[in-house]
Amino acid sequence: MTTNSETETPGQRTGAPRTNRSAGEARKQARTLVLPQTLTVQRLSELLDQNPIEVIKLLMRSGIMAAMNQVIDYEVATLVTSALGIRTAVAESADATASASATSTKTAEDDANLTVRPAVITILGHVDHGKTSLLDTIRRTQVAEREVGGITQHIGAYQVEYQGKQLTFLDTPGHEAFTAIRARGAKATDIAVLVVAADDGLMPQTLEAINHAKAAKVPIVVAINKSDLPTADPERVKRQLSERELLVEDWGGDVISVDVSAKTGDGIDDLLENLLVVAELAELKANPNKPGTGVIIEAKLDRQRGPTATVLVQDGALSIGDYIVAGSAWGRVKALGDYQGKPLKVITPGTPGEILGFGAVPEAGDLFAIMPNERAARIAVGKQEKLHADRQNQARALTLDQVVKQIDSGDVKELNLVLKADVQGSVEAVEQSLAALTAEDATVQVLHSGCGTVTESDVMLASASDAIVIGFTVGNEPSAERLADRMGVEIRHYNIIYQLIDDIEKALQGMLDPVFTDVIIGKAEIRELFPSRKGAQIAGCRVTEGRITRGAQVRVLRNSEVVEETTIASIRHFREEVNEMNSGTECGVTLQGFNDFQEGDVLEAHRQEPGRR
Repeated sequence: MTTNSETETPGQRTGAPRTNRSAGEARKQARTLVLPQTLTVQRLSELLDQNPIEVIKLLMRSGIMAAMNQVIDYEVATLVTSALGIRTAVAESADATASASATSTKTAEDDANLTVRPAVITILGHVDHGKTSLLDTIRRTQVAEREVGGITQHIGAYQVEYQGKQLTFLDTPGHEAFTAIRARGAKATDIAVLVVAADDGLMPQTLEAINHAKAAKVPIVVAINKSDLPTADPERVKRQLSERELLVEDWGGDVISVDVSAKTGDGIDDLLENLLVVAELAELKANPNKPGTGVIIEAKLDRQRGPTATVLVQDGALSIGDYIVAGSAWGRVKALGDYQGKPLKVITPGTPGEILGFGAVPEAGDLFAIMPNERAARIAVGKQEKLHADRQNQARALTLDQVVKQIDSGDVKELNLVLKADVQGSVEAVEQSLAALTAEDATVQVLHSGCGTVTESDVMLASASDAIVIGFTVGNEPSAERLADRMGVEIRHYNIIYQLIDDIEKALQGMLDPVFTDVIIGKAEIRELFPSRKGAQIAGCRVTEGRITRGAQVRVLRNSEVVEETTIASIRHFREEVNEMNSGTECGVTLQGFNDFQEGDVLEAHRQEPGRR
């Protein structure tokens, strides 16, 4: 039997079962197969082009009993692929299965079909440092002169032409949105421009933006804005950047920095010229002669036109009449427009555009793919919805215990952390201690650190980078807790630095003992204080979340910072002693050995459970 394994990917079907000999030949020439986080046994057999019964047999030999429609995770799937000698990689996000349903593996492309595409650039930085002003200045000064009075921006992305070459800018506000897209599996940005005010220097959001850009592993170009002001001090900015391991070219480093003024337009040409140089070094290419794939930048429901979406085509081409799938939304493209609202017939790689035709509004950050027909589009959406439901039941969490297993297997070389502490001194102390940790097979990488409670931005960065969030003597924002539960991100809390360092060191050495994870039972807000006959303070509380129980461990939070950890001594409802109170009720609480209450304090009842929360 003659095989065509040079052009056939593991996800394609030949219509006939393979012999052992043909499968062996295919495996020798197969490229890495990208698998989603979770999939059914039947779907795995389709991607491997194997009989489902053979796949079930291989699972049984590994001690796994699974039916055809049962959902398995990536680690279980690798038991089958390893037995078949097929190399695999896990998709960065399970949402990537929308495009994987059309092309499960990327086939080798003929170099003759690859063409240079525009670089995609995102502007990041601190609020009020001139990000929007810089974008507006670039739009006004670098577009064709025939656009009298500037351009009305219809979508969240646009292009400029400089020296005969195109540059695509994403007008995505903030590093949170930048990372949210990456968390869904899309590397939508080729270059990050970090805007820093010359008279202000690096600020908290600047530092977060730096960490988010580093985590995305994209080149960073620094635009030192407001350089025309008398108080401007670009050298101070460069010194601060060097402290964050961003050494500019003027100081002997490899990071490009440009002094600009969004107000006067000075330095804009220099900035665009440097962006072209970085893009040229990256050798950005794509094949415009195949069905398009890319990412949804933003989407909305227009009352007159229906669901509209701003898309960035990353590979292939998107044309009118194409059947398109993005997450759980699908449709047939009715109309295309560029960033100015002008109609288009096709959108090429590296180009943003607006499309009409979705039956529902897709989510920003969803990957899209072109399907051959309506039936294929409906099937892809159905599979995506089922996978989404499966992921609700088994989150893609990366816990510290799982890191130990992956270090042992050699799959993980870096332990990524997001660190939050109560004060800057604590942040520096923990970072210095973590930096001293070394292991033969893995190292610690602190992607971001800062003061204050754990926020949604921290959870989003951790999700996008397979990191663990560490909170040192701080709590979580309620929205961050909900997001962490939804995205499967582990948040670990510590009050003793030695315990924190010990856990991380044990994880690196692959011998972490079973741990108990902190689970929040309920929260109560102190509304009023009452003295008692025994001299103890009684906190008049309203239970705002969950429940509080007598004898439970409790944290006293003041302005989101932990001021005491103790236990609940008693709970009274009116004059009656009770064991617990639920959300929405009021009660009086006394704590063991603590009387220093203040109105507005929050009592956070919690317990320890084995495993992740």
